[in-house]
Amino acid sequence: MPTPSMEDYLERIYSLIEDKGYARVSDIAEALEVHPSSVTKMVQKLDKNQYLVYEKYRGLVLTPKGKKIGKRLVYRHELLEEFMKIIGVNDENIYVDVEGIEHHLSWDAIDRIGDLVQYFEEIPNRLEELREVQKKNEQLEEQS
Repeated sequence: MPTPSMEDYLERIYSLIEDKGYARVSDIAEALEVHPSSVTKMVQKLDKNQYLVYEKYRGLVLTPKGKKIGKRLVYRHELLEEFMKIIGVNDENIYVDVEGIEHHLSWDAIDRIGDLVQYFEEIPNRLEELREVQKKNEQLEEQS
């Protein structure tokens, strides 16, 4: 299993390849806000662990194993962002909150969150009821 740091790289590499068709060290460094030398070290580690194939000065390609994990990591991130929106987290907090929790949840928990997101999306009244509960609780907090 990849480490949380490896997951961050795989997620970002997968997204870059999906969006641009390729992922260069400089693109990854910019996206993750790290030095290119750090990216090179991690890419070499990912290559060694068979998540991607890296050739110096030529670029990198995800292996089937790397693609599968990258796709699942992007799904996890997007699902958690959707969950945060559903439960009413302010937009400016969502990315940081997701980054803070995504590596600490089991895939079982991710699947259950997926069920909950589906539960709210299938019947919009449920979301309206949640908003009413939240509004009521906010009013109670203000009175305290």
